[in-house]
Amino acid sequence: MENEKGDIARAPSNHSSIENGKLIDADAMKLAEMGYTQDMKRNFSVWSVLGVGFSLTNSWFGISAAMITGINSGGPLLIIYGIILIAIISTAVGISLSELASALPNAGGQYFWANELAPKRWANFASYLTGWFAWAGSIFTSASVALAMGSALVGCWQLGHPDFVIKPWHVFVAYQIANIFCFFFNCYGKTLPAVATFTLYTSLLSFVVILITVPAVAPTHQHAKFVFATFINNTGWTQGGIAFIVGLVNTNWAFACLDCATHMAEEVHKPERMIPIAIMGTVAIGFVTSWFFSISMFFSIVGDFSDIAGTTTLVPILALFYAALRNKAGAIFLEVLIIATGFGCLIASHTWQSRLCWSFARDRGLPGHQWLSKVHPTLDIPFYAHFFSCVIVAAVGCLYLGSYTAFNSMVTACIVLLYISYAIPVICLLIRGRDNIPHGPFWLGPVGLVSNIILLAWTLFTIIMYSFPYAKPVLASNMNYVSAVYFVVCFIMAIDWFLRGRKSYRGQSDRHAEAEEVMRSGSVVR
Repeated sequence: MENEKGDIARAPSNHSSIENGKLIDADAMKLAEMGYTQDMKRNFSVWSVLGVGFSLTNSWFGISAAMITGINSGGPLLIIYGIILIAIISTAVGISLSELASALPNAGGQYFWANELAPKRWANFASYLTGWFAWAGSIFTSASVALAMGSALVGCWQLGHPDFVIKPWHVFVAYQIANIFCFFFNCYGKTLPAVATFTLYTSLLSFVVILITVPAVAPTHQHAKFVFATFINNTGWTQGGIAFIVGLVNTNWAFACLDCATHMAEEVHKPERMIPIAIMGTVAIGFVTSWFFSISMFFSIVGDFSDIAGTTTLVPILALFYAALRNKAGAIFLEVLIIATGFGCLIASHTWQSRLCWSFARDRGLPGHQWLSKVHPTLDIPFYAHFFSCVIVAAVGCLYLGSYTAFNSMVTACIVLLYISYAIPVICLLIRGRDNIPHGPFWLGPVGLVSNIILLAWTLFTIIMYSFPYAKPVLASNMNYVSAVYFVVCFIMAIDWFLRGRKSYRGQSDRHAEAEEVMRSGSVVR
């Protein structure tokens, strides 16, 4: 890729160009300057990346799955105003991620940023720590979505067969079926953008149908005071504020995983512009859909709330549909729309976790990186990373058989671990100085600084407050085991770091040296 004078040909940063009869891919050039080759094909458009990002976060779906749990810890007041609070926090998180994704577009996302921005002495460890927390968070998120799908499927069957008594193993089997079913949608790279776009439209169409249908057919409606001013505390906590915070975990879950789009940076053209659009679009659509969905459902609650919360289907939103429609087939149909949306969410979650696993393995951050870092030449996906991650999700599902509370604690852990993975590169950025790095097209200056501070403050808040017990008196059956989850993740990570990672991890200096070789070799020529 050298011209007659021996200089390396460089393309403009925002398009491809012809030099000496060779087509230079600007995106691949920028990736090569970071120390990576273009292994993935850039098949995604901004809409399909948004489809992956929103299908994963899918805030209104998250609210539908966690609505009743949240109500028990704060009532409709928690959900309605909690969504506003979390949306504001998520806007700050989205801005922080978008700035970094625009300045340093790379599929590694937050672990790559930490490696580039941290002081050289700590860069490898900070990056390694971030990568493990991010990947663990993605695994736990997939598990939580698979559980929501399993519960919904079994709940629909129970509604149609009232004598059927749901056992934990029924939900476990449905969990595994959902995980396996969604696995296949990520097995062929060329169709994945179309699948992502389809799941985006499926979610929005399902949202509109449910939003209109349920309040339109409900025989009675709740008054505005119930929707906007009712606080319910069934947690046993005498302090209403603590009960509100405990319930906020459920609302927060509906806005988690905003980093998803950043890990698609090597599969879309002009990622420095497209990824921020996808991230901020996810936050905006998530807020609008989840807030109006919640208001619509609360107005449509028929009869005693405790009947819905204690439904034998174990799926309160399904019981709400049935009470409003007074028709089992209609209620199941609406729940099927939620299930279809949930499958889209799980497919996107598989995409997310596989890209995280693959990109982290490229830098030898995981055991077995020799295989996990490979991209299948025919399927155009990191197949081994995808398969391995889905196997881990299947194994994590076994925890549900042992203890639902322990599994629920893992869901809480996924939120906090992801926030920590966002916070580490932001801390590195602030230490280095926001103006001491090249800015991307998306850079908000003082607004970005305020967003960084909000992200760090919220991360500290969640580490402390989300560790509180879910209810009182504290028993083994309702204990918050999130600290135990942190310990297990950190224990596995520490063993790998001391036995393998600290010697083999491919850090900043290694990548920069290899980048020079890549640029000299001319391998970025298309």
